[in-house]
Amino acid sequence: MTAISTMPADPTAEPAPSRTPRRRRVKIVLGATALTLVATAGAGYLWLDATADVQNLGVSDCTALTPVVTASAAGTATAEDHRAVCGTLRSLTDSWAKGDATAYGEHFTPDATYTTYVGTHYQGRRDITEGHRALFGGFLKDTKLADSFLDIRFYGPDTAVVTSRGDTYTGARKKPADLTKTQTYTLIRQADRQWRIAAFHNTQRQRVMERISFLYSPETKPEAEK
Repeated sequence: MTAISTMPADPTAEPAPSRTPRRRRVKIVLGATALTLVATAGAGYLWLDATADVQNLGVSDCTALTPVVTASAAGTATAEDHRAVCGTLRSLTDSWAKGDATAYGEHFTPDATYTTYVGTHYQGRRDITEGHRALFGGFLKDTKLADSFLDIRFYGPDTAVVTSRGDTYTGARKKPADLTKTQTYTLIRQADRQWRIAAFHNTQRQRVMERISFLYSPETKPEAEK
């Protein structure tokens, strides 16, 4: 049987070193490193955001664009058609500013499609109208639309495609460089000779992701942005 020592501890012996100060130093170093990385990433994000400017800002007056006109078997669009298409879009904007969902919906064909920047897809005039009735009474109450037109193309005398930058705002109108969305309208002339929107698609511009894409792959930059 092994004897158990009953010798008293040496009162002059040095105490074992504590691990607490070392652990504390490690935590401080790790915390400082994490904060440095966060600060660096934050500064990098701010730089990317600040330098993500667009060159192609468009024009605020749709009628100031020079349309691209392509003839079809049905004929060719005219200058009057250009003014009429711009008039439809101007009236659409006015209806939004008034918060009038019924008038807003009348600018669309009965079977129109409408895709928002968050991916919500409306099918048909009634769907578009009632969806915006709720929006005008809630999230988008008392807002207005700002547009800056990039391009208008006619395919025959009865079809037009309009591309613009746009955004909602309250108070002072947003400048073209501050508009956060890119929009495509497809309009057709119907039997009553009125131009209405058959399809609308709205895309949120991801400034930082776009900037990163252009930095790492410059060939992805559109010609108008070079």
